[in-house]
Amino acid sequence: MLYEYFIEKCRGTGINAQSGIFGAHMEVELLNDGPVTIIIER
Repeated sequence: MLYEYFIEKCRGTGINAQSGIFGAHMEVELLNDGPVTIIIER
């Protein structure tokens, strides 16, 4: 699969590429570093 090939190529260059299951629960950490933060809620 092209996606898995791309992940392996990234890892081969030293990039810390992670993969998982599409639509699965994810925990994301965000650092706002700038003068403006725009929050968009659906």
